[in-house]
Amino acid sequence: MGSGGWSRRRFAGALAGAAAAAVLPSCDGGARSPAADAGDRDASASPSREARRPSGPRPLLIGTYTSAEGGGKGIALAAYDPSTGRITGNGTVENVGDPSYLALHPDRRTLYAVNEREDGAVTAVRLADHKVLGSRSTGGAAPCHLSVHPSGRWLLSANYGSGSVAVHPIDPSGSLGERTDLVTHASPPPGPGQDGPHAHQIVTSPDGGHVLAVDLGTDTVYTYRLDERAGTLAEVARARTPPGAGPRHLTFHPGGRYAYLADEVDNTVAVCAYDPATGRLRVGEAQSTGTGPGTSYPAQLLVTANGRFAYLANRGDDSLTRYAVEGDGARLRLLDTVPVGGEFPRQIALSPEGTLLFAANQKSSTVTVFHVAEEDGGLRRAGEPFPSAVAVCALPL
Repeated sequence: MGSGGWSRRRFAGALAGAAAAAVLPSCDGGARSPAADAGDRDASASPSREARRPSGPRPLLIGTYTSAEGGGKGIALAAYDPSTGRITGNGTVENVGDPSYLALHPDRRTLYAVNEREDGAVTAVRLADHKVLGSRSTGGAAPCHLSVHPSGRWLLSANYGSGSVAVHPIDPSGSLGERTDLVTHASPPPGPGQDGPHAHQIVTSPDGGHVLAVDLGTDTVYTYRLDERAGTLAEVARARTPPGAGPRHLTFHPGGRYAYLADEVDNTVAVCAYDPATGRLRVGEAQSTGTGPGTSYPAQLLVTANGRFAYLANRGDDSLTRYAVEGDGARLRLLDTVPVGGEFPRQIALSPEGTLLFAANQKSSTVTVFHVAEEDGGLRRAGEPFPSAVAVCALPL
């Protein structure tokens, strides 16, 4: 896919030539909640959650587009108060181009960023002194997602523009070695309105046995086995969504037997059954995002650590959908949607304790924060949005 196509996706969220399919009507209970507009009101928290909260400010890292008009200068550095959710800025890691997605090494000493450009790359940053440790080519165009394998030895990345996934070794210092594998999604053929494969995410299953790649262009989730000695991927299964669904982001339930898929083009979500033994994923029926007719470009799903609630960012609707997770992960029940307090929420993340939810709003150049109620998963705004140029990823540590 040429640079014009993927840049349009970046800044407008539209898919080149994609036609939005008809969506399901909103479920009962899908009305907006006025609680989202209650600024500075803490959600109820149990003593156990209070005990888990850090006592001082915690780091917040913000990814951006440096090549966009009014964009950032690199990875923005900030801190947040774990009690109030208030964010304060404190600098930038410069010389990192278009770091639109961020991931942390399991030892918490190294940060990794994609460089979402035509000549795609991934960059390592040492957190202790914010030193850039170097970059490596992903072998593809416009990498938009990356994750660290639980072993801490491999970095996995997804090239949206060229529809491929890459593997890089991580040395003990956190630096990246030369790419050990590159797999292009050559089949099945592109879905309706698509011009080719568009790998949008790559993630390791909770059991650590498989790597799954979500491809919006081919309406497919690919399952691979990672050879942890050679750093190579071997395909073992494929799961197809309905044609034109445009799958974007997959999130596993903590139990490891179910996952939830956000479909960007047809504005739906689906519960998926996962078999750890074989790596096979079975995509369930399409469900409503609660945003009404049309498409709202669903972006990312989150599940709470206790597996009771899930949240979905809706970019077109500028909202967050809340679901109750039922049947040990087998069902999603739509509860409500709340205004995100910004424009085009590209990515969402929970704080380590699960008490705060952060939304990176690309078009309003802000990060909004919500208190998360333990008893019902309700979201309440935590003060005013934090200004951050073309914010597309917020990573609370």
